Amino acid sequence: MTSGAGGRHEAWRAAGAAVVAILALVGAGFIGAALNEAPPLQPPQPIAEAGPADLDSTDLNSTDNRRAVGDGSDGSSDMSDDLHSADSVGMTRSEPTDITIPRIGVAAKIMTLGVNPDGTVQVPPLDQAQLAGWYQPGPSPGEIGNSVIVGHVDSAAIGPAVFFHLGSLRAGDIIQITRKDQSVVKFAVDSVKSYPKVGFPTELVYGPTNKVGLRVVTCGGQFDEENRSYVNNIIVFATLID
Repeated sequence: MTSGAGGRHEAWRAAGAAVVAILALVGAGFIGAALNEAPPLQPPQPIAEAGPADLDSTDLNSTDNRRAVGDGSDGSSDMSDDLHSADSVGMTRSEPTDITIPRIGVAAKIMTLGVNPDGTVQVPPLDQAQLAGWYQPGPSPGEIGNSVIVGHVDSAAIGPAVFFHLGSLRAGDIIQITRKDQSVVKFAVDSVKSYPKVGFPTELVYGPTNKVGLRVVTCGGQFDEENRSYVNNIIVFATLID
């Protein structure tokens, strides 16, 4: 990635396919829970686990793709087109500082994350698992493209973490991001899915789009006793609202 905010953004947009290809190699385990023993509480899970059809497209914001990812089988309905009327105009770049998700009681600071030397996506330290993290090489919340916010579901250091209840979100729930320029960006949840880490939907999360989108990612599924981690990733797909 080139240096400077503008350079990072342009490099991401221009070389999106290459970036996605790299992330596809590491997506399977990019947020792992590090627990010394099985978690005392099972985090809530989305009602429906994602199927192969959910991996067919990189743009979740079209009517057809919203239907493919959140077709109502999980008790949710597609958001109306007028709710997303604001998603065709992007904002200028500004790093996020806070994330608020009223329905699950999240009010957390956001740290900036990049890529490790081995090419894996950075995550917040386990002793700071109450913090969320923004993937800086991608768009900032409010810019055209999919902004990615990641966080732990739990950790040995603090127990239940920032996104412990992420899997209980439903279509229509609001996610609010405060940015360094003092602006506040609001997103409405389109769908919530649980994907096996071995089949992480890299393009759906990091791939290019002409919409203003948000992806919030944590661990989920069953806890693997042998590997001391969860087998799935829970992903919230959301779109900018006015």
